[in-house]
Amino acid sequence: MACETHCCHSQAAEDRGIPPLGRKLKIVGGIFLAVLLLSFIPALSALNDSLLEYLKIVWWAVLLGLVLGGVIDYFVPDGFIMRFLGQKRKLTLVYAVIAGFLMTACSHGILAIAIQLYKKGASVPAVITFLLASPWANLPMTILMFGFFGFKAFYIVFGAMAIALTTGFIFMLLDQLGWIEGSSEAADPQDISWDRLTNFDLKKAGKGTAAGAVSLANMVLWWILIGILAAAIIGAYVPEHWFMQYLGPDLTGMLVTLLFATVIEVCSEGTSPIAFEIFAKTGALGNPFIFLMAGVATDYTEIGLLWTNIGRRTALWLPAVTVPQILLLAYLFNQL
Repeated sequence: MACETHCCHSQAAEDRGIPPLGRKLKIVGGIFLAVLLLSFIPALSALNDSLLEYLKIVWWAVLLGLVLGGVIDYFVPDGFIMRFLGQKRKLTLVYAVIAGFLMTACSHGILAIAIQLYKKGASVPAVITFLLASPWANLPMTILMFGFFGFKAFYIVFGAMAIALTTGFIFMLLDQLGWIEGSSEAADPQDISWDRLTNFDLKKAGKGTAAGAVSLANMVLWWILIGILAAAIIGAYVPEHWFMQYLGPDLTGMLVTLLFATVIEVCSEGTSPIAFEIFAKTGALGNPFIFLMAGVATDYTEIGLLWTNIGRRTALWLPAVTVPQILLLAYLFNQL
């Protein structure tokens, strides 16, 4: 049965025990640590600086995402998630945007939370809407964006929310046509008990949360480490002036921006200064919008996680649906 192999609320998470680290996480984690140690060689000092800078930016967000995922796994009933994020209604997507707006983790932290929501019964359209809305439309990032862009931050924040909702509606249509994967079979719609909160036990809660967090880490952390490593290499060896020279407001510059956003996006708080630098150098708002939004929609870490945890059709439809919207809005923003 599904509840015997998945993180159902109806089976006590603490009874499962904390799972061991997965094979993929061990392999990728080992490679990452080896590269990190080698980077302390003087000849690789640029890579070392870049890796440490990225780790400084993302460690807390990834940890927060895993812990919140573990908390959701242990405390939140499947039926509650299905009631608000699992229904095939337009209002469900509004709930997903609101949930994303209230999140404080960056994109890679949000990935862990989104996968946990999917496991608990959230629909694929709601998960996609949540993913797209969270990194750039959440409350802390809204404040940060206004610090960088002033009044023009409205365009970026509301543009992100509009794309999140539009993409969610399109995914609802794809779901009706059977062109994407369905909800997780592990979800139990009858589970609406909040007994783990009303009968709180600190020891059981700690063990259950840790079990959920480690299980989630086995699914997402190895992809995140790959993303950090690739971004650090680019940050270390691709000259900064190259970005400013080739990321102009024309079609070529927009496409180059899209390409680099795909591989360099690691954390919203970390890439927003780069986006502002592009804005300062080019005077165009569209290219920073591509850099911010496409980094979430086309990031291979995110696509890989969707591919392995939800399905390849969902993973492939994400950039196919979002990229045209992003380019269109970026073109309009460049005309401002």
